[in-house]
Amino acid sequence: MEVILLERVAKLGQMGDVVRVKDGFARNYLLPKGKALRATKENTSRFETMKVELEARNLEQKGEAQKVAEKLDGQKFTVLRQAAEGGQLYGSVSPRDLADLVSEKGFAISRSQIALNTPIKAIGMHKVPISLHPEVEVTISVTVARNADEAERLARGEDITIARDEAEEAADAAQAAAEAFFEPEARRAGEVEAPPAEGDAAATKEA
Repeated sequence: MEVILLERVAKLGQMGDVVRVKDGFARNYLLPKGKALRATKENTSRFETMKVELEARNLEQKGEAQKVAEKLDGQKFTVLRQAAEGGQLYGSVSPRDLADLVSEKGFAISRSQIALNTPIKAIGMHKVPISLHPEVEVTISVTVARNADEAERLARGEDITIARDEAEEAADAAQAAAEAFFEPEARRAGEVEAPPAEGDAAATKEA
């Protein structure tokens, strides 16, 4: 389907561009969101009459977005979640979770503005882009940890995620070291006199 863009759409084009997109993308996103019109002769004429108004509205929205961007860009947020020893979350941190988190700090952000392709599923520090406007994008830092102490360690740059097999290897090495340290002592404590060799036994009997 060919559509006329009513605003800049990433990877598609600028306002006024006529582009070809998949029918489903147009019907489910571009058209209902007011981001485009079907590229018909009637809508082309309609766009020309709307163009000045659209450009004015776009400039106003862009200006508002830039004001928010100045305060939001580079902000740091922390999310506490339960996770396995290797750092994999029991669940995930979704765009909705992040939108709620940012909104709690006084920024009016919707889930659709969180430009995250897949939910966060591991402990660590994550850079998350936020699209405040088609022409204004900022990045926030999200620290996902099991507790506040872990979050602080991550902020200092520590690597707190240890794979399960590495942890087990470390435990085995520690146990082996402990056994090696105590084993000679245990051997002496439980020392039993070795039986005489066969030749020695015979010599004793003759005597």
